[in-house]
Amino acid sequence: MTEETTTTRGPWASFLALPRAARVTSYVAVLVVLALVAGLAMVVVLVRRPLPQTSGELALPGLGAEVEVVRDEHGVPQLYGDSLLDLVRAQGYVHAQERFFQMDVRRHATAGRLAELFGKDAVESDAYVRTMGWRRVAQRELALIEPATRAALEAYAGGVNAFLAESSPTEIALEYTALNAGGLDYHPEDWSAVDSLAWLKAMAWDLRGNMAEEIDRVLVAGAVGEERAAELYPAYPYDEHAPVVDRGAVVDGVFEQDATTGGTRDPRRPAFTADQQAPLTRVREGLGRMPSWLGRGEGLGSNAWVVDGAHSATGEPLLANDPHLGVDLPGVWMQTGLHCRRVSPECPLDVAGFTFAGVPGVMIGHNADIAWGFANLGPDVTDLFVERVRGDTWHYDGRDRPLHVRTETIEVAGDDDVELTVRATDHGPLVSDVDGVVGQVGDLARRQGPAPGEDEYAVALSWTALQPGTTADAILALNLATDWDSFRSAVAGFAAPAQSIVYADRAGHIGYQASGLVPIRRSGNDGRVPSAGWLPENDWTGEVVPYEGLPRALDPEGGVVVAANQAVIGEDDYPYFLGDDWDQGYRSERIRRLLEQEGELSVDEMAALQLDDRNPLAPVLTPYLLGVRLMPGYADDGQRLLDDWDFRQQADSAAAAYFNVVWRQLLEGTFHDELPEESRPDGGNRWMSVVTRLLEEPGSPWWDDLATEDVVETRDDILRAALVGARDELTALISPTPREWTWGDLHELDLRSRPLGESGVWPVERLVDRGGWEVGGGAATVDASGWDAREGYEVTTAASMRMVVSLGDLDASRWVSLTGVSGHPFSGHYTDQTDLWAAGETLPWRFSRDAVLAASTDTLTLVPVPVPE
Repeated sequence: MTEETTTTRGPWASFLALPRAARVTSYVAVLVVLALVAGLAMVVVLVRRPLPQTSGELALPGLGAEVEVVRDEHGVPQLYGDSLLDLVRAQGYVHAQERFFQMDVRRHATAGRLAELFGKDAVESDAYVRTMGWRRVAQRELALIEPATRAALEAYAGGVNAFLAESSPTEIALEYTALNAGGLDYHPEDWSAVDSLAWLKAMAWDLRGNMAEEIDRVLVAGAVGEERAAELYPAYPYDEHAPVVDRGAVVDGVFEQDATTGGTRDPRRPAFTADQQAPLTRVREGLGRMPSWLGRGEGLGSNAWVVDGAHSATGEPLLANDPHLGVDLPGVWMQTGLHCRRVSPECPLDVAGFTFAGVPGVMIGHNADIAWGFANLGPDVTDLFVERVRGDTWHYDGRDRPLHVRTETIEVAGDDDVELTVRATDHGPLVSDVDGVVGQVGDLARRQGPAPGEDEYAVALSWTALQPGTTADAILALNLATDWDSFRSAVAGFAAPAQSIVYADRAGHIGYQASGLVPIRRSGNDGRVPSAGWLPENDWTGEVVPYEGLPRALDPEGGVVVAANQAVIGEDDYPYFLGDDWDQGYRSERIRRLLEQEGELSVDEMAALQLDDRNPLAPVLTPYLLGVRLMPGYADDGQRLLDDWDFRQQADSAAAAYFNVVWRQLLEGTFHDELPEESRPDGGNRWMSVVTRLLEEPGSPWWDDLATEDVVETRDDILRAALVGARDELTALISPTPREWTWGDLHELDLRSRPLGESGVWPVERLVDRGGWEVGGGAATVDASGWDAREGYEVTTAASMRMVVSLGDLDASRWVSLTGVSGHPFSGHYTDQTDLWAAGETLPWRFSRDAVLAASTDTLTLVPVPVPE
């Protein structure tokens, strides 16, 4: 063997000279590395396979002419076509490209079919939704809506189904790959018009109003008595915080904004009485177990305001909106534009804004003539009725009447089917039949007397959204509205959820319109607590507050409209009962004052106002906290942060971190010893109002800790304990050095893809979830990044998007979404707007074709499929 040969073969010779065991180990190591490399390559292929084609040409059956899909650097699609039906068909295709898994999960949720995908853990939610019958209502709505709306829904579904027909599950979404890897073997079924309508029921559920408060009043009264319970539900402070509409009255059944008297008072208005107690014990707990991403109706709200040209630096109206919803991934909104190349009666669509994936058209935004924004109206649209039930009958007005009964089957992945018997009275479905969701019913109202011994007690739900409505008509009509009259005509059909809608147009007008179905109750039902269902005087009348009687305003004297979930109108001169559980008005009053201070506002100033983070409780509570004497050093070095605090809650604020931990400790020390667990303070605006009043009563029984039998605590005792407890908590959570504390370190935004992002399967959660954004703001601030004091400091609700529309120059408008356009975890547009959102930044909202094309990065042309001759 030559030296050259030995040198060439040397490494292998050395390897072969190793002991056999060592060689085997090395072989295994090499194979593992090769498998990992191959596996990584496969993972890369799988995660990228669902990413949509965004350039070139694709055939879309059913089109009458080509549709261009122009995307910008953030993937926002602007669609250009020659007919409305072509545009919504293409919108369905694009929505499916980006968000079909989200759409599919939503339709399973609204049909009560989540267990088909996710197994037995979803049965409870499915049972609740089946009992309420969301999809059954949507099926009835399909026959009620206008033919043009139905045609749009069918065209939209056609676009979705064209995408599904050409795509395997692995090409649709990474989540299907994960589910099928677990043995599901799932293939999505076709989309339908009913699927689109059903999702509107979920939005109505999320924004349903005071159902939780209705239950809580009963539970709290049972724990502390009615008189003390009333202290925890303060009336709206009309003398401190203005309602949305501050003048006007109903005259001969029509709301007149310039009327100064009450006019004709509707005799059907219910008396505001509370002469019943309701028998619920664990209803509240059951509602809390509904999936958060499906909507629990708590901590939600919105800011929406508009100023006229006199208050605008442009000389034309400016409109701002930021709806506050749960924080999920992908977000609820997808930015989209729908444009006819040449606007005409045959093709009238020219609109852009925020859309729901699964629903055609634009929900919030502007067209070439008008702009609009939504805030939850928050009326009382739900009532619970305690029913006397015996066998297959229920008792009403002295007689036993037959229950309405049907049986449904819930299919469960990996388990046996579940048979569900749904029972209903004339008041609505018996939600208490859902085991473990709505709890047991206790004794009925004492004033009504005991029920016969053979009766059982059940709880029925009356809710306006369980009646078919025409909200889908309203969405399409709103997209096509051109002025105040056509806008009002459009939103007349907006049934549920009830909304406060702010308005502006390019002619210089601004306005406000309340919308939605609000029931008229009989005299025995004040809507504040559940009612005895066997008494006819507690029923709804079967009528709703007439649309023409709902509050509205066009070009109000002040030149400003602010709708931030506060009371809609004063009670004295308004003949209809809309509700009692309004937001206390901290945000609305702060917005109004800042608008008045600014004078002429620019687009940037409007956007900056959306980020205002001044805590409304801080100026009230902080002087009391500073008045408590603590031991110098460790005990009081957190307290000293409050000395020069400006009450703002920036993410980097140490004082804000300390104040909010003190607030949570204060709530626990004051209320947890007496209130049922499910009714304890969440720390929101109502509790700020309650504590503001209690601070003036240092000897109130609320301050006393019942756990200390031999001591009666006062206000300052609780404040001292909260200050010291907060110091200890922050030391444990962050650092012993107060200057190192930050609010953002506690108040973190984590985005979870529901429900896989909460599956408990770590690799799957890592694929689909994102997190770690440290943000400012808080409960009841204009920058309303809410948190729940019962659970911790993590962001639970936030601005789902922010927009500012400049009616003087639509291309100067701004927008941003909480997440991004894409629903694909490995798309560059999954959370590419979240960093901007967290930093308080916005994106240019280009509307004119020239501006859109100038900013385009990709253009996909959807072409018709030739029809064989």
